Amino acid sequence: MAEALSLSLLLGTLLCGLLLHAVSQHRVRDEESKQKPNFIIILADDIGWGDLDVNQPDGDSTNTPHLNLMAAQGLRLTDFHSPASTCSPSRAAILTGRYGLRNGVTHNFAVDSVAGLPLSEVTLPQLLQEAGYYTAMLGKWHLGHNGPYSPVNRGFDYYLGIPYSNDMGCTDTPGYNLPQCLPCDRFRLKRSAHEGCYSKVGLPLIENSSIVEQPLDLWTLTDRYKSAATTIIHKARERGQPYLLYIALAHMHVPLSPPPPSEPSSATYHSHNGSVYTACLREMDSLVGAVKRASDDTEKDNTLIWFTGDNGPWEQKCQYAGSVGPFTGKWQTSRGGGSAKRTTWEGGHRVPTVAYWPGHIPANATSSALLSGMDIFPTLLSLAGVTPPSSRRYDGIDATNVLLQSQHTGHEFLFHPNSGAAGRFGDLQAVRTGKHKAFYMTGAAESCGGATGKHQLHDPPLIFDLERDKSEETPLDARTPEYKAIAERVARRREELLWDIATDASASTADYSVDKSAAPCCDRTQAVCRCHTLG
Repeated sequence: MAEALSLSLLLGTLLCGLLLHAVSQHRVRDEESKQKPNFIIILADDIGWGDLDVNQPDGDSTNTPHLNLMAAQGLRLTDFHSPASTCSPSRAAILTGRYGLRNGVTHNFAVDSVAGLPLSEVTLPQLLQEAGYYTAMLGKWHLGHNGPYSPVNRGFDYYLGIPYSNDMGCTDTPGYNLPQCLPCDRFRLKRSAHEGCYSKVGLPLIENSSIVEQPLDLWTLTDRYKSAATTIIHKARERGQPYLLYIALAHMHVPLSPPPPSEPSSATYHSHNGSVYTACLREMDSLVGAVKRASDDTEKDNTLIWFTGDNGPWEQKCQYAGSVGPFTGKWQTSRGGGSAKRTTWEGGHRVPTVAYWPGHIPANATSSALLSGMDIFPTLLSLAGVTPPSSRRYDGIDATNVLLQSQHTGHEFLFHPNSGAAGRFGDLQAVRTGKHKAFYMTGAAESCGGATGKHQLHDPPLIFDLERDKSEETPLDARTPEYKAIAERVARRREELLWDIATDASASTADYSVDKSAAPCCDRTQAVCRCHTLG
């Protein structure tokens, strides 16, 4: 009897100890979870470096007051670059921390692409999700929309947005574009389209894995994103779980769909004074402000907000395109063509960037550190205490010291890949080191007037001093010692990187094949896959 009682007491003690240990471990994990920072990445589409008020020399504009406030309360990065100057390659590099030649994504995916970002690639949301983060995405994905390539299969717990650019599908109420696009045809599956207008399939709005509206009403998109972002932030607070919220805006990509003007007639928007673009810029800024307010109201001191862009303005769209600021690419424009989106001129990849984290990032700070969107991947993982897989080679750098300790050390070398102006996709056209930038290839996208510049190879390369020549107008004299020293360093590093990528066992190859059946469609029996009827 006594032995049985002793055994019972011993078992009870052991059970109690195990329960106390489990509770203790749960509390430790809970505390660790609370200590992990939240991350909000806001990625604007086709935005110009000069679109941000505080990047303008006169500072008189009032188009981005909320971003101005974020810059005043945080850090403005003046030499920050998108990893590429078109959509899919830039987004793939941001989410993987790897150049397109390494992650396989060198140009854009299409409406009927059967695949997307290679499944062999490990994404930022996947790694944070595994570390206990709630991961959500709002907006444009453009890295594959079929099956395993969709956002909810690449690390996001929740997704609401459009699978590709907002001009890659028709809508019933088109926004402002050049050429002006017609509404979706309600009765025929196929009709002749305006040049540059995609009319075969309605633009879909997708929630998780389901199409919830097709064609999407673009004019409601900002409010949808604003509401969803606010809900995600507040619910994460209620759960006590750290979160990653990736907001890939439709702004400032055409078609533009600004809020209707309060007093002037809508005809005002058709003028060439940029009023449509300005209205959209202000709307985008108001969305950023709403996200910031929601974050400040919940976990202000524990949330990093990082605003940047996927590439520069689409010059071909004339008054519906943004400002490159002083980065006008004069060497190229004097020879024909545009020098922003789809090119490796500064206007194509230098993007406005602000980082905000009260109590961690010093207020009203500015850094000229040479950084890239690829650096978001290692920086966020470092702040979250997550180690990326050691079996992979990365190109982004941890910029924690730049953000938190006011250091100014960025990339020693940063490479800019061809993204579509001319030549082979992914080729390393330009190399940046310090204040110098070397071009091995040049080419231009179509300009507002329709001109295009020819593709040219440069051996020896053109080298510009961006400190003295922001407009990239006059290259250095190839006979000078300064030129020869830079050209030698750049050539050696370029060859080293190309060899490193060629021998990288973790490098991926994207499948760019297309099939009509791959286009997202909620009802193939309806014109343009219509899954709702107009009222």
